[in-house]
Amino acid sequence: MAEHMDPDEFRRAGYAVVDWIADYWTTLGKRPVTSQDPPGAVAAALPASPPEHGEPVEAVLADLDTLITPRLTHWQHPGFFGYFPANTSGPSVLGDLVSSGLGVQGMLWATGPACTELETVMLDWLAGIMDLPERFRSTGPGGGVIQDSASSATLVATLGALHRASGGRWRAVGIDRRYRAYTSTQGHSSIEKAARIAGLGEDGVRPIEVDPETLAMRPAALRAAIEADRAAGDVPAIVVATVGTTSTTAVDPLPEIGAICAEYGVWLHVDAAYAGAAAVCPELRWSHAGLELADSYCFDPHKWLLTGFDCDAFWVADRGELIEALTVMPEFLRNAATESGAVIDYRDWQVPLGRRFRALKLWFVLRWYGVEGLRAHIRTGVALADRFARRVAADDRFELAAPHPFSLVCFRLRAGDEASAALLDRVNGTGRVHLTHTRVGGRYTLRLAVGSPLTAEEHVDEAWELLASAASDVVAG
Repeated sequence: MAEHMDPDEFRRAGYAVVDWIADYWTTLGKRPVTSQDPPGAVAAALPASPPEHGEPVEAVLADLDTLITPRLTHWQHPGFFGYFPANTSGPSVLGDLVSSGLGVQGMLWATGPACTELETVMLDWLAGIMDLPERFRSTGPGGGVIQDSASSATLVATLGALHRASGGRWRAVGIDRRYRAYTSTQGHSSIEKAARIAGLGEDGVRPIEVDPETLAMRPAALRAAIEADRAAGDVPAIVVATVGTTSTTAVDPLPEIGAICAEYGVWLHVDAAYAGAAAVCPELRWSHAGLELADSYCFDPHKWLLTGFDCDAFWVADRGELIEALTVMPEFLRNAATESGAVIDYRDWQVPLGRRFRALKLWFVLRWYGVEGLRAHIRTGVALADRFARRVAADDRFELAAPHPFSLVCFRLRAGDEASAALLDRVNGTGRVHLTHTRVGGRYTLRLAVGSPLTAEEHVDEAWELLASAASDVVAG
């Protein structure tokens, strides 16, 4: 039987793994962004069963090089411009390493006091550097917690909203009336999924039309939908407004939406999964105007703030409502600290019981970069996106499809949908860059999202040159 890895063996293997990661980052720009192999290639290359006897780390690293990395989509690649960024950084990786080494299970304050308290302080730090409303700070009735993703944050907010809308009856007897959620037609798919999981049904979410120019939710349409549901005997429970929609980074008008929610007693959750990171820069905080009216808010440091997945920062204005909705106390979890009421037990702020020590990687990132380092990263992304957008606007074959306030640019060929789709296939096929698409106003639209700390002007320029060159062939052919 193989022996456990002792500290000296771990040290030697750890150096080898860190060297491997550093070499991977160093060579990323020379690799194809996406795999060219067909589905099933990795499974076919792996043995049918695990080894009978243990193998050295060197053998695993060798297989990483030959079997795994050639068949990845490299999200950290300087030419990866797809979806939204999901970037990590050296400090984040080191924080995750420490978290894994400590192996803390932070479900309760009592099971990891420092785990809980560091998380509370990190969320307060983030709230401070983003200038979030005071109601979200732990020093008042609210506070923050790390969820795995914005999808989980939306689900938790929905559960809290149902608890409030039902006067606690939701927890006692389940869904006894028709409760409704509202979001714009540009809202994330996780909102519909949260409504399904929470028991609102497939038609539990009311899609609210958007302004055709800004692609942001129309407050008048929201009011009309709420009034119609109330007239039908339904209960409006939650509105999910978006700061930085997935397709185009549109920003819903929070002041108007918040006023409507306050008027009707509806929970307002603000999903800023991608664009929330921009608020570390004072000049980009305009997108958060009206946030003081929200009951909950989230953004993903694992998208654009150099913190590896998974790390969603979620705040509530009244943590008591959330805890009432989610707490379950079996005998085996009872302890003196919890009974005292003097501590936070984050298991009551989420769906799972167990919790990793995710605050460590956030602590490492915030201390390594500092506030100015984070601002420089965000400003670089915005500037690179603006550089690309200027190139698009100057070419008569292309058009910008939406405003680009952050680091996403939406554009297309004037020649139409087929030409734009063919252009995307042609450019992604080079292996040098990777873009994704959406539809804006019903028309096929390409998306270029900047976010990797490895991306520089040369990579954005290369993306444009590939697009411009391929456009000649696509339009001509």
